[in-house]
Formats: sequence, structure tokens, C-alpha cells
Amino acid sequence: MAKIQAIRGMNDILPEQTPLWQFVESTARRVLRQYGYQEIRMPVVEQTDLFKRSIGEVTDIVEKEMYTFEDRNGDSLTLRPEGTAGCVRAAEEHGLLFNQTRRLWYTGPMFRHERPQKGRYRQFHQIGVECFGIQGPDIDAELLILTARLWQELGLGTHARLEINSIGSSAARKEFRGALVDYLGQYKAQLDEDSQRRLDTNPLRILDSKDPGTRKLLTDAPRLEDYLDAESREHFDQLKKLLDVAGIAYTVNPALVRGLDYYGKTVFEWVTDSLGAQGTICAGGRYDGLVEQLGGKPTSAVGFAMGLERLILLLDTLGLVPEEANSNADVYVTAMGEAAVAPALALAENLRDELEGRVVISHCGGGSFKSQMKKAGRSGARYAVILGENELENTTAGLKPLRSDEGQSSVAQSDLAAVLAKALAN
Repeated sequence: MAKIQAIRGMNDILPEQTPLWQFVESTARRVLRQYGYQEIRMPVVEQTDLFKRSIGEVTDIVEKEMYTFEDRNGDSLTLRPEGTAGCVRAAEEHGLLFNQTRRLWYTGPMFRHERPQKGRYRQFHQIGVECFGIQGPDIDAELLILTARLWQELGLGTHARLEINSIGSSAARKEFRGALVDYLGQYKAQLDEDSQRRLDTNPLRILDSKDPGTRKLLTDAPRLEDYLDAESREHFDQLKKLLDVAGIAYTVNPALVRGLDYYGKTVFEWVTDSLGAQGTICAGGRYDGLVEQLGGKPTSAVGFAMGLERLILLLDTLGLVPEEANSNADVYVTAMGEAAVAPALALAENLRDELEGRVVISHCGGGSFKSQMKKAGRSGARYAVILGENELENTTAGLKPLRSDEGQSSVAQSDLAAVLAKALAN
């Protein structure tokens, strides 16, 4: 009988990999907490209409990529392809946006039926950050300063660069869209297949086409910045000044756009040159029209999402995996002989009490001294604690370094936690 395997593009995260995931997640959680962002947790399944209304029925995500099904009641449900729509739905449903500002964040799996490739999967994980009720460019700047701090904390400060743009108001984009369609319509046969389709459905997305022929045609195309309204232009100028004062380097990328009408003004991406085609590690912008589009009152909103698989791939590619993400244990407690099993378990429990935050593994399953020490070495622990007949008689414990050539020493059990605390601190 054939073994059952994971669904293509939906990957297991193995025990050897999870310490790095935990490092990234805990670092992000700490930084977000510093800025006063609160965690919200939404379901992974929502009504399909939520995404049709937010993302749009003529987008690739809704047309081709969503995992949609009918439940037993005949309701159309969808595994969430992104987090913003669900966050807005939850905030509105529970009255979180009524006459107040909110700084929220979430993390978890998203689902899209895309062609799996390195850094892009059908089940992928994101950290999303959303802020509601603040109009000015200062909150846009805060989000970019926050992400810059996160890159520094992860060791990626010199490996991520910021691109920003303003896409103006809905009216300005409508005027620009008409000019762009008129221009590109003259060359429709020369556009790549996706751009030909987008010309009728979502023409702004043609601006970020990677096709060389289409890129060449766009050289002489109308420019969005020439159609910006005065308010959007002022908002963008103020944002750039705030970033300059904060020392955040950026590049203005006129081709950086969003294809949906509820987006406006600021859009941004953090990109890296170290992952080939999968260079975007964080993307966001203002979406002041979305809350109203989903049935709420007009509400200013801005946010971003970052892909955890991309961040982890980047850390691994650059050799920036921290030591704590590679080690599974600090201390491994062994028991030599049946009489030592119960005392060893008790000793390990005492060490967990005294060595706060340290990982103490108790050997279970018996075995010879040699086999237990092999397992101690494979655990990644820096020290093995050995409890045998002699140690029980003398109320001591053997202490053996596993990552150096130092010899084994004998330590009174009452002093063991203090000795280990000092040794592990070095």
C-alpha cells in the first residue's frame, strides 16, 4: 500500500526547522509589542464572499488560486488567501473600530493554489500588521521604521531595501488608468499574455510586469506620478521627510502599484537581492477604502504582510541562522542503572526550576553509559549530567562538557544548578 504524502505545496515544518521559525516569530512578536500592536487571531476559513468583495472577482487570486468549497449547509467557504480581509471583518464584527484607533497584528497559514516553487507554496505563513483610524503619513512612517527595526533584530539590516510609491486617490488612478489603457491599447498584440488580459480587467498591474517586451513598451507610457492629486502628493512628500529624519533609506519606484480601488496613497515593498525572483519579503500600503467596501464606516487603514517562508529562506541563504535556532538543549541528564532513574528525574526537575529558560532533557528508556552519552551528544546539549551508583551514594553528579575537550568533574547536587548557570552563561 502506497504511503500517504503531504499535499503538493503544503509542507511539514520538522523539529529541526522549528527553532528557526520560533526565533523569527518571537523576534517579530517582541518588536510589535514594543510599538503597542495587539495580536488578533482569526479563523482560517471565511465566507467566500468576503474575498470576492475585498480582493475582487476579476483578480488572479479569486479566479484561479482560492481553495473554495461548499460545506454541508451549501454555504460557499474559502481557506483564507490573505489576512487583511479577515482582520477587517473581525474588527468590524466585534466593534473594534468604533471611534477609536487600533494597532493589530496576526500570524498564521494562508492558502493559494499557485505553482509551488522555492519561496512560494500553496500553504504559506504570514505575519500581518494592520492599523486603523489614523490618516496622516506618520503612521505610514511608523510601520516602515518598525519593519526596519525588525530587519536589524533578525540580522537582515543590510540585506533588505525599501521601495515606496504613491498611487494617489481613486479619481486620480481612474484618470491615469484611462490614459494607460489608451496608450497600451495601441500595442496590445505586443504585450505578454497576462498583460493582454489585465488590459481589460486590471491595467495598473501591467506596470509591475516582468516581461522584457512589456517593460520596453512601458518606458514611454504615461506615468502615475503625473496624475497624483494634491493631497496624495503632500502626503507622500511628508512621508519621505519623516523617513529621511528617521534615517530610513528608500527608493521611489514608480512601477510599484496595487490593482484594487480601495488602495490609495502610500504603497511599499521591502525587497532583497539574495533570493532571485522571489525578492519581495514584505509588502504593504494604505487601504482607506476597504472597511467601507466591506460594510463599515469610512476608516483610514494601513498595513503590511511578510512571508515567513521567505524570511527563513533568506536567513538560511545568507548563513544568518543564530546559534539559539540550531540548539535543542542545554543540559542532558542521564541515569545509569534502575536505582538512578527516579533521582535523575527529580534532579532534572530541580534544574528546570533553577535554570529558568534553559532546556533540560531527561534521558528515558535506559541503556548503557555509551549509548546514553551518544544520545546526549546528538541532543545538542552543552553539558551532560551523569547520575550513577557512586553519585547516589555521595549525593553528587558527574558533569561532562559535550562541546569541548574539558574532562568530567564531580559536583555536589546542591551546587549543580549554580555551576551550570555560570557555565551556560559563558
